[in-house]
Amino acid sequence: MSDLIKLKSVKKKYLLGTTEVNALRGVDLIIKRGEFTSIMGPSGSGKSTLMHIMGCLDTPTEGIYYLDGEKVSDFDDDALAEIRKKKIGFVFQNFYLLPRATILYNVSLPMIYAGVSLSERKKKSTELLRKVGLSHRIQHLPTELSGGERQRVAIARALANDPEIVFADEPTGNLDTTMGNEIMEVFSQLHKEGRTIVMVTHERYIAQYGKRIIHLKDGKVEDDEEV
Repeated sequence: MSDLIKLKSVKKKYLLGTTEVNALRGVDLIIKRGEFTSIMGPSGSGKSTLMHIMGCLDTPTEGIYYLDGEKVSDFDDDALAEIRKKKIGFVFQNFYLLPRATILYNVSLPMIYAGVSLSERKKKSTELLRKVGLSHRIQHLPTELSGGERQRVAIARALANDPEIVFADEPTGNLDTTMGNEIMEVFSQLHKEGRTIVMVTHERYIAQYGKRIIHLKDGKVEDDEEV
């Protein structure tokens, strides 16, 4: 498998008031195309910061980040947005669905921004909701769904523009164990279909759905474990 994500000596510093926070302290990491990688670590270890950089939501203070061979660490906001639109899907702990819009419309949103026609948006959104087991609820609002169903909608939305990579930040954090396992089965299926998955979690049993676990501590990679 070829390298899809490559970080070299990546550091990230923030200013909180007058205090400098070193969120990442020199991360070297390679993720191959088609891998399912979990990222674990205690609160404040840099997990979300690392995901935001890999997902082109942020840039390093120092170091280099290559995504699919492109040196994206030097990209401006517009170029990063274009990369996200073409290559990346996101799933978050809090779902971030529009509460007054149908789940069909929620799934179609990335395609609206990508300029996809209305007929194609409806067709693909319906197919994606079928894929996650919600074809019978396409006209329902998010408030009419369970937490697990809402996360399935979020996964369908993440797939709208057929991204090569799906980043998931604590995707089961607001779900009970049964719903969490159901969601992880969806991610496992996506991985079997060839999708690259990078997931942040604090739960060991969730992390083990991946084939590799990166352990962060104090902004550094402490361990790189094959599962």
